[in-house]
Amino acid sequence: MKPRLHVLSELYYPDDSATGYILTRIAEGLALSYDVHVLSGYGTARTGAVQLPARERRNGVLIDRCSSTLFNKNVVVLRTLNLLTISLSIFWQSIRTVRHGDVVLVVTNPPSLPFAAFLAVRLRRARCVLLIHDVYPEVLFATGLLRPGSWMAAILGWLNKRLCRRVERIVVLGRDMKRLIDRKLGANVGGTTIITNWADADVISPTPRNANRLLEKTSLQEKFVVQYSGNMGRTHGLEVILDVAARLEEEPLFHFLLIGSGAKLKGVEASLSVSRLNNVTILPPQSREELVDTLNACDVAIISFIPGIAGISVPSRMYNVMAAGKPIIAVADDDSELGIVVREEKIGWVVPPNDTMALLATIRNAQAKSKELNEMGRRARAVALKYSLERVLRSYQELLESLVNDGLASRQTDVGQMDHV
Repeated sequence: MKPRLHVLSELYYPDDSATGYILTRIAEGLALSYDVHVLSGYGTARTGAVQLPARERRNGVLIDRCSSTLFNKNVVVLRTLNLLTISLSIFWQSIRTVRHGDVVLVVTNPPSLPFAAFLAVRLRRARCVLLIHDVYPEVLFATGLLRPGSWMAAILGWLNKRLCRRVERIVVLGRDMKRLIDRKLGANVGGTTIITNWADADVISPTPRNANRLLEKTSLQEKFVVQYSGNMGRTHGLEVILDVAARLEEEPLFHFLLIGSGAKLKGVEASLSVSRLNNVTILPPQSREELVDTLNACDVAIISFIPGIAGISVPSRMYNVMAAGKPIIAVADDDSELGIVVREEKIGWVVPPNDTMALLATIRNAQAKSKELNEMGRRARAVALKYSLERVLRSYQELLESLVNDGLASRQTDVGQMDHV
């Protein structure tokens, strides 16, 4: 009989956000070896035309969807209500379904979910793996949502440290995140494993620029296109991109293509309505089926963060940008996983966050060195092939096998002690 694995995430299929997509692929990839049961919310799909079933089986995975409030997630108070209700809903479902000896994999988004999962795990005498996508409360400090040194910061810091010390395994997405977690927990705490995200290099590959439908649709075939594609959240540095665009407005060769949505989108749109820049185009998120065209619709990709995000978050989009064979301008802390990969693999440039003049010089330098740009793109594609889903799933298999074996050994010890008594 297969070991039972429960995957707890607010977002799951058919939600195609980064978290939803990543957890879906992991769960389905592990279904060959495990009896996988997903507890999730309805995500954004419930507000669409298709009403999702509360329970379904897909690609070997049993999915139970839990109800919650679905307020505007870009409003902090309303988003907080959403995360509390989905966490409570998944907790109650976990109490009903998790059994003694099962393994629970829970992601840190939303930040209240791991605490609900851990309580259920302890009540049901199961084992918990914590998958960290964002480090709390540090991400709240960086985005200005919480003041370091406040009583709330102290409470959240204590709770998160206690959680990390008590789960059986921790999975982080990069070297910078492992350094931060190890520093928080102390050198003597083990069980932290780096398992990166992956590139969909089997479906995303470099395509000819002159055949790109998105460039044709936006009439940007003759421009040097700098693309930002992905979430426009509070951790992302959109402001510096707009500052550079304003300085390049009189140089018609350059154009900035911003694709995505998030908490900062309204601010970006408001800024453009005032500045009326004609060298910036904003598009809504493109479907995953259009990702090949989307990621290839540029000469260079930019992944931009605000200061202080090193160790707190690792951008999953980095891997698919590399799969498309695009050089990367990383506006990021020098010791971030993004900065480390770009620098080590020689696939682009690393620019300090909020440094308008450095970013401006880098974009001009990229445009002036087409041969070097092409070489970076070829290296990026080669690097992407090293970050495969197969390798990621093998890493999860090894981690879960060690946890299951530890559990079997522990139960055998308990039985032996009872027999001795």
